[in-house]
Amino acid sequence: MLESPNIPTVSETKLNFLKAYKRPIPSIYNSVLQEIIVQQHLMRYKRSYRYDPVFALGFVTVYDQLMEGYPNDEDRNAIFQAYIKSLNEDPDQYRVDAQKLEEWARDQNSTSLVDFSSRDGEVERILKNIAERAGGKGEFSYSRFFAIGLFRLLELANAMEPSILEKLCAALNVNKRSVDGDLDLYRNLLSKLVQAKELLKEYVDREKKKREERSEPQKANEAITKCLG
Repeated sequence: MLESPNIPTVSETKLNFLKAYKRPIPSIYNSVLQEIIVQQHLMRYKRSYRYDPVFALGFVTVYDQLMEGYPNDEDRNAIFQAYIKSLNEDPDQYRVDAQKLEEWARDQNSTSLVDFSSRDGEVERILKNIAERAGGKGEFSYSRFFAIGLFRLLELANAMEPSILEKLCAALNVNKRSVDGDLDLYRNLLSKLVQAKELLKEYVDREKKKREERSEPQKANEAITKCLG
C-alpha cells in the first residue's frame, strides 16, 4: 500500500500509541499488541476500509482475550483507549457496538442468526448493510478481525456447527475459505497466549518465592536484634 501525505505511516501510529499510553507494558502483552497494531494499521488505511460493528466485535474479542489477566483493570482500559485512538478511531464506539452485537447474538439460535435478512432490527440492518457492500454494492474490506467477529456471534448464539458458519458467510457474501483460514490463525494465537501466560505465572511465582526466602533470614536477624535489645 502506497502511503499518501494524508495517511500516517505505521511508525507514526505506533508512536501515537506510545505517546497516549506512557507506562511500560509487560513484554508478553506488548509484543502481541505491537504485532496487531501493525496489522490493524494496514487494514485501517486501505482505500476500501469502512468501519463496521462486526469488525469492532472481532477486535474487542481479540483484545480482551489477549489482556485477560492483566494486572490492572484500569490500565487495561487505558491501553485499549490509547490503541484505538492511535488509529484515529473511537474506542467507545468499538465497545458500544461490540456489546450491542453480543447482546443480540445471545438471543439468537442457529436459524435466526443466519436468517437476519428477513427480519428488521438495528443489528439486522447492520448485517444487511455488510451483505450489500460485500456483494459488490459498496466498498467492503474483509479482514481477520471481521472473521473473528463472525466466530464470536456463532459462539454466543450456541451455533458452532460448521454448516452454520457456511450459511452465515453465504448470507453475508463473505468467502468462507478466508474465514476458516483466519479462524485457524486466531485459535493458534490463543493457544500461544495461554502457554505464554502460564510461563509468566510460573516466573512470577518463582520470583515471589525467592523474595520470601531471602526475607526469612532478615526477619530472623530483626527478631534476634529485638530480643537482645
